[in-house]
Amino acid sequence: MTSPVTRPWRRFNRDLTGRFTVAVRPAWLQLAKGAAAAIITWFVCLAIFPEQLPIFGAIAALIVMQDNVDQSLTRGIERVVGVLVGVAVAIGAGALFGPQSWLFIAAIIVAMAVGWVLRMTPSAANQVAISALLMIALGGIQLHYGAERLIETAIGAAIGVLLNALVVAPVRTSSVHLAIVDLTRHTADVLRRMADALSAPRDAPWLEEMLAEARGLQDERTRVHGLLRQARESLRFNPRSRRYREQLGDDDDQFQRLQRIVTQVIGMARALADNYAADLTEDPAVAGMAEEMRRAGHDLELLVSTVGGAADRVEAEPPALTRPLVIPQPNPQHWVLIGSMLEDLRRVRGRITGELD
Repeated sequence: MTSPVTRPWRRFNRDLTGRFTVAVRPAWLQLAKGAAAAIITWFVCLAIFPEQLPIFGAIAALIVMQDNVDQSLTRGIERVVGVLVGVAVAIGAGALFGPQSWLFIAAIIVAMAVGWVLRMTPSAANQVAISALLMIALGGIQLHYGAERLIETAIGAAIGVLLNALVVAPVRTSSVHLAIVDLTRHTADVLRRMADALSAPRDAPWLEEMLAEARGLQDERTRVHGLLRQARESLRFNPRSRRYREQLGDDDDQFQRLQRIVTQVIGMARALADNYAADLTEDPAVAGMAEEMRRAGHDLELLVSTVGGAADRVEAEPPALTRPLVIPQPNPQHWVLIGSMLEDLRRVRGRITGELD
């Protein structure tokens, strides 16, 4: 059993390591490609500039090896521009102040000021300062040395981008599909939980748990949105993108439909939890609404069925939502809650069947 004294330390250690570790290890191929890009750059630059160690080129090759080609291209441009400005800052500071011992401090101040004036991102401004420091520390402030380092950086960035694009360019689409399937099924589960609450009386803890599950859909929806953005980035400038774009387009369309359904379901769960009463289950119309919710959950899962294509599965198994629910007489006490939930359910049904955009 964990001691109360060790719990804060374990929590601190978990929070600390979480700042520089990830839940899933990066693909080993990306690490191997980064090492290969740096090694290739090293020998290419040595062949061109044999008198200098190609530190700038190797650093550029490592920096540009990102999770997708679009990010690699962005980091490559950022690195080349950073070195260009950093070299200019180092040469300018050297010409202005001379070979002083405090030239490093002056270069840092000037580099950060230039980055601010040019409205560079923080990472790009840091690239300028680092490049200026390396320029002064490794080769001095000569123009020819700076020009060689700039060429060397461009070579490393180009090799890194090309290697990342041409050797199994990263694609991040499979995780999107799985996340959408999970979100759809969890939304269907919440619909069924609400149907259970309308079928038999439930206590406050049960309703709180149901509402917590519904609110959790918001975090899942945010996660799917982020995964979709990453997937689109991974296909940009990707030679392998053609075979994945159609599937990603289908997933995107499904998510656009699903996120509206999630909004309705969360609202329904909140309204039910806030206004719930045990005698709701005695209303015949509520019993019919509970059955329609179960059918909605069933039909919602059909949209992401993994057995064959979604269209084939829906054709083989028709949707359960086939008849509108009719209420002959409103409930005198709970008619507002019932009416609002029926309207939300109508919207959910319309978006499942495609009648509503």
